[in-house]
Amino acid sequence: MKESKPRQRADYQYFDQVETRWNDNDIYGHMNNVVYYEMFDSVINRYLITEGCLNISNGPTAGIIPETRCRYHKPLRFPDRLDVGLRVTRLGKSSVVYDSSIFRIQDNDAAAECYFVHVFVDRKQQDRPVPIPDSVRIALAKIDINQSPSD
Repeated sequence: MKESKPRQRADYQYFDQVETRWNDNDIYGHMNNVVYYEMFDSVINRYLITEGCLNISNGPTAGIIPETRCRYHKPLRFPDRLDVGLRVTRLGKSSVVYDSSIFRIQDNDAAAECYFVHVFVDRKQQDRPVPIPDSVRIALAKIDINQSPSD
């Protein structure tokens, strides 16, 4: 398998800061892989809530995750402080593809990169995609790498 270079901090315009916790370390002395996914998921959903006004408690639309994958470049561990970069690589009618990377505060190279897909569905039915809510779409367009700054 060909090794790819880690994403760079300059690849992202939006960041959210997170801190590792004592219990994030596993028996091998580094952050367990499931914690990376928790961080990516939390940053994405915090963005949708704060920037896109998504009502996660009882709004008519819910975002479900049909696919993710993560590439690890170097280990993280408590007590690292981290920046999570977030951008959109594809914005469809009912789905969005995110590219997200975790950086130690002092690093320019990503420690881990995540590919994350959200499909928006009717909260009650959850069996058919629905259009992304307008407020969420506007927020996602702000971090879409395919949008020009004047769009």
